[in-house]
Amino acid sequence: MRIPAWTEDELVLAGALVVKNGWRELRTHDREVQELSELLRSLPIHSSEERALPGFRSPDSVSRKTTDFMTNHALYAGKATRCGKPTLLMIDAFTEREAEMLQAAAALEEGIASGELHRIAPQPDEVDETGTSAIEGRLLVRRALARERDPKLRALKIRQVLRSGRVLRCEVCDFDFARAYGDLGQGYIEVHHVTPLYVSGTRETKLDDLACVCANCHRMCHRSRPGESWRTPAALREQIRKSAQDACH
Repeated sequence: MRIPAWTEDELVLAGALVVKNGWRELRTHDREVQELSELLRSLPIHSSEERALPGFRSPDSVSRKTTDFMTNHALYAGKATRCGKPTLLMIDAFTEREAEMLQAAAALEEGIASGELHRIAPQPDEVDETGTSAIEGRLLVRRALARERDPKLRALKIRQVLRSGRVLRCEVCDFDFARAYGDLGQGYIEVHHVTPLYVSGTRETKLDDLACVCANCHRMCHRSRPGESWRTPAALREQIRKSAQDACH
């Protein structure tokens, strides 16, 4: 059995370490590297057999990964080390959205320290068919999916919409299940987080954190593309608008 490739979660944490160090590598003996090595070996991502492999996320391997981040950054003048595309995409994410990615790393650390992310069972669709997750990592996706699939929370959100006198329809494309399917679609809708993954912390999900969406728009919000975040309903609306504009030209 080979040591598994680094996941987005692990790369987020390693990238945050390098960014906080001024985009400089850290050595094996550095305290931060030792601590990150221990943290990575505890993440509920890989199997127990994989985590038991000699050298799995050892301080040496963590240090080498920080070197990948440093030498493949655009401002580094020397020769770049060889690394995989996921690392390069993570470097781009930290370069373009440093504050947000640092928030994602902090959310991961907080969720692991509290034990919350260890308690949540793996969720369907936390990674796509190619094994790709949102750039913030599968554990934050796992938490968001578990919250969205809470039937009590979904029922409360539907009740909130109906009590306000609004029509229960998709907040992205305006699809109305009751109009399309009659009684069968009455009272049906799915919910999706309005807040980005890196903002969603350990606090209890509020109803205003959720948007009502149809199944198609929900799937498009969740669809993972390498190096990208999940889409908020507002971002997906903008995507639809731009696609319609392009189709007219």
